[in-house]
Amino acid sequence: MNIPGIKAIFTHEMDRARRTIFQSLVSPVISTSLYFIVFGSAIGSRITEIDGVSYGSFIVPGLIMLTLMTQSVTYASFGIFFPRFTGTTYEILSAPISHLEIVIGYVGAAVTKSLIVGLVILATSGLFVDIYIAHVGWMLLFLLLTAFTFSLFGFLIGIWAENFERLQIIPLLIVTPLVFLGGSFYSVSMLPEFWQKVTYFNPVLYLVSGFRWSFYEISDVSVMISLGMIGTFLLICISITWWIFKTGYKLKE
Repeated sequence: MNIPGIKAIFTHEMDRARRTIFQSLVSPVISTSLYFIVFGSAIGSRITEIDGVSYGSFIVPGLIMLTLMTQSVTYASFGIFFPRFTGTTYEILSAPISHLEIVIGYVGAAVTKSLIVGLVILATSGLFVDIYIAHVGWMLLFLLLTAFTFSLFGFLIGIWAENFERLQIIPLLIVTPLVFLGGSFYSVSMLPEFWQKVTYFNPVLYLVSGFRWSFYEISDVSVMISLGMIGTFLLICISITWWIFKTGYKLKE
């Protein structure tokens, strides 16, 4: 294992985050505060609690997942897209570092940055509502698996994208809507029967549900099913990544 090579990529990506500290940390904190102000005043006054949990506390896991997924995808996709955009991909591929080590460097940095943001959002939420975590170990597991899976997914988007417009299409038009419609701000049981069935086809529902269970022991689906879904998505991303490096798709163009 080429530890110095992995460290070089990891350090470069973390340095870029430090240079954009406002965008990396301050912006998500401001967004979270606005969510609590808007949802707390507009919806929280009408829905006092869900399954015995106050509405403000109920949406905390959803807010963390919303930020974690979008930030993981963004960090990882930009990280690998810029070397392709500037034409330095060949230098990375020709360096004495394996494909696995390249992925570990880029994805590891994205996971680290998104986890930091997720924990900052958790701390920020505690300023607005009371939060308790019933299963800290499960919470950290879901947090880590989600960050790793969506960072790897973002890595694939960064390789697939040919320009900045394509880089934003999937995060803005697919990931974010799926999170909003995946039970982040409501329980599936509150929906009409037809829309409940439709929602169960949303893969994000299972991630948000499992993560919320680790906080309040309430969920829309079984925790084991949630783990199975994120594990399946992770295996798909790993398989596609292996195929890309094996064939050189988009990397050698």
